[in-house]
Amino acid sequence: MNIGIYIYPQAEVLDFSGPFEVFSTASRICTTAEPFKTFLISENLAPVTARGGLNVLPHFSIENHPTLDVLIISGGVYTEEINKLQVLQWIELQSSMTQITASVCTGAFLLAAACPNLTGQVTTHWEDAEDLQLKFKHFEVMRDVRWIEQGKFITSGGISAGIDMCLHLVERLYSTGLANKTARQMEYNWHTNCNE
Repeated sequence: MNIGIYIYPQAEVLDFSGPFEVFSTASRICTTAEPFKTFLISENLAPVTARGGLNVLPHFSIENHPTLDVLIISGGVYTEEINKLQVLQWIELQSSMTQITASVCTGAFLLAAACPNLTGQVTTHWEDAEDLQLKFKHFEVMRDVRWIEQGKFITSGGISAGIDMCLHLVERLYSTGLANKTARQMEYNWHTNCNE
């Protein structure tokens, strides 16, 4: 499966590196197959300066990436990205074709702006929950949860919650055994319950 993680200037580092580590580790330690091909996507192929000044080279742009099975939208300082019509249209199009579209932290703002028909329960970083509720009144923004599933759409809380969500996706898309082995390999205390 192709796992595309969307990044942009001032993206939160762990919001994309955490999910990348989960899926790449799962593929590396899986003894029967290589279940996931994971890559970073940005608006273009220019280096992306994430939060803290970390410079990252995306593997693909929104114009040239492989077909996606899963799209993960990272959080961060989204206030400029949310005004890019081309990016929002791309997210909307990909979300119509993926098996799963997910967001980490404030990536929920981009997902909400791109997919206006998306309704129901969502979550984001606790610090941004009130703002998300004010901007998108048709949502029920849930606080103090690690992630929320609404069919093919999944939103997660801030930063490390994205790792929990992606381990859950490994479990959902492949097996509980591989998810547990991945968490163990990462020496990560996986919150297997989204309400923990």
